[in-house]
Amino acid sequence: MQIFPITGNNILPYLDDVAQLRIQVFRSFPYLYDGSMAYEQRYLSTYADSPDSLFVLAQDGDRIVGAATAIPMAHETDEFKQPFVDHGYDPERIFYFGESVLLPEYRGQGIGVAFFDHRETRARELGGFTHCCFCAVDRPADHPARPADYQPLDTFWRNRGYQPVPGLTTGYAWTDVGDQSQTTKPMQFWIRRLS
Repeated sequence: MQIFPITGNNILPYLDDVAQLRIQVFRSFPYLYDGSMAYEQRYLSTYADSPDSLFVLAQDGDRIVGAATAIPMAHETDEFKQPFVDHGYDPERIFYFGESVLLPEYRGQGIGVAFFDHRETRARELGGFTHCCFCAVDRPADHPARPADYQPLDTFWRNRGYQPVPGLTTGYAWTDVGDQSQTTKPMQFWIRRLS
């Protein structure tokens, strides 16, 4: 197993692997994402186009089994940044973690910890960032697709020093597995001040 960081357009040879991982992992609860390669390639190109972005890849032999991304929030859209402005944060000082995706059979081995370590290290190396953040879908506890053994990652995130900020939310639209059209899902931002 290798876990290694890649910056900017150095990710290009791995984009299809990361896209496939996002489609596969996010298909499960709580995201239930019915994704497409065309959308994934457009989405990931934002990261590939930013010289300050980061991909952390987990590779088992020749196979990419996990990936995490990060990008300066300044490189995101104005619409994406607005909730932070409304809550008194400076988007120029925030390093945004896009996603962590890891195949189920590789979980519980410290890879998720390494993903956070690499991204926080990148924020410190670039300099000028006071906070790191990410967002997570907010599904109701009684959602019909919630597995009986589902374990949210809240405890893991809190142990890393991240906290949800009340009211600091946004919405993303995607098509759930089994649905015919997109609906907007509430997304909660979690944030940590960098030491």
